[in-house]
Amino acid sequence: MTGAHLPTEVLFEHPALFYCGADAYLAGTIPYIDAGLSADEPVAVAVPTPNLASVREALGACAEHVLLIDMAEAGANPGRIIPGVLHAFADAHLDHRVRIITESIWPGRTEAEYPACAQHEALTNLAFAGRAATILCPYDTAGLDRHMIADARATHPVLIDHTGRRHSDQYDPERVFADHNQQLPTPPRSAIERAVDPATLNNARWFLTSYGRKVGLSAAQLIDLEIAVTELLANSIKHGGGSGTMRVWADDRHLICDVSDAGHLTDPLAGRRPANGDERHGRGLLLANHIVDLVRVHTSSSGTTVRIHLRLPAPHQTIADRFD
Repeated sequence: MTGAHLPTEVLFEHPALFYCGADAYLAGTIPYIDAGLSADEPVAVAVPTPNLASVREALGACAEHVLLIDMAEAGANPGRIIPGVLHAFADAHLDHRVRIITESIWPGRTEAEYPACAQHEALTNLAFAGRAATILCPYDTAGLDRHMIADARATHPVLIDHTGRRHSDQYDPERVFADHNQQLPTPPRSAIERAVDPATLNNARWFLTSYGRKVGLSAAQLIDLEIAVTELLANSIKHGGGSGTMRVWADDRHLICDVSDAGHLTDPLAGRRPANGDERHGRGLLLANHIVDLVRVHTSSSGTTVRIHLRLPAPHQTIADRFD
């Protein structure tokens, strides 16, 4: 199908596939892939590692015609999925309707990751409204908590399970996005706080790099940390009232850094749109989404906090020991 043959009114489809067990997973995904290939639609499958292996095996020789993406890596940070996975594939095939399977929520997602996952699913509807795309999202009903399945019914207008296909009477993605715009957990007493303005931005960056080195970040991670926080602080200075507050701490798994300011982030897709020359806001947040392991955001009329996580190497000593 070429661009000249695309319909004037293109409907974006975003069904949820509720499955239980490997057989049900393949029964719901493989015919969907085959239908896309038969229609000459570009097809991508972005699912966690075990399911990706099952799909690859089931497809056999047809797998070479499908873009296979390990979501455990590409979508480890849920904020990266819309710009870095979905848009990256769809925008590479603007003259075709695209068909994508994307499993962003799976057993093993952490409590810290889940709100960003749920917001991702809610925002997919906004990000792809009017686009020539079908994005099927599998949900493991045996392995996921009930509230996650309830959120899936609210973020997907169409539901598919062993009984068939139906419209969701609970569809309300705006509510899910708002529900997960949560006040972030309070930093521990060990967190180090710095007020940052244009005069102190360089000092904040140098301090942060030193802190990251002490807690064991790799050289590549130190670069990512410096870039991400510098961009976020620059956003605070420019759009958040002329200054920001940085807080940094570490636990046994992550270095965590908050950047807070007095601004209100009113664009729900900020940081999730692919970069373009006309975009005025959100590019620093987009960059952070691409290079760190998790981004969480809480915003209100009282201010905005962006929290980033970078995974530490396997611990051989406590954080306190590293600073002795």
